[in-house]
Amino acid sequence: MMERVLDFLTGRATPALSESADALAMAVAALLIEAARMDDAFDAAERATIERLLAQRFALAPAEVQALVAEAERAVRDSTQFFPFTQEICRRLEPEARVQIIEMLWEVAYADGVLAPEEDALLRRVAGLIHVSDKDRGLARQRVMHRLGLG
Repeated sequence: MMERVLDFLTGRATPALSESADALAMAVAALLIEAARMDDAFDAAERATIERLLAQRFALAPAEVQALVAEAERAVRDSTQFFPFTQEICRRLEPEARVQIIEMLWEVAYADGVLAPEEDALLRRVAGLIHVSDKDRGLARQRVMHRLGLG
């Protein structure tokens, strides 16, 4: 038991993603929730954006989305690192689809109408971890801002 805790804390082993939900959907949901929490205010607009994005991306019914979000919130609380989530995304998605995940993250970051510096830093970090270039991250941001009427 102690060895598993040490493995987790030191990063020698990554925590397993939940078996009850699709691992990719869980990974994406966890990152979206982390983006919403970065400015210390996970508000209704961000939650609605996350639920809409997950429903669209993974073709989920409302009850499935709510269950996924609840499970992802627990996973985020229990995890000290992004690696298991970003690793799942890298393993399962092609580069173009990873850019779409970055777009989803930008939508959550801008859901409250303001981009906090912490949200921007998270997007930069996640993009690097899932191998999305700075150029593609910036273009994704521009597309989202245009779609939301912010730019």
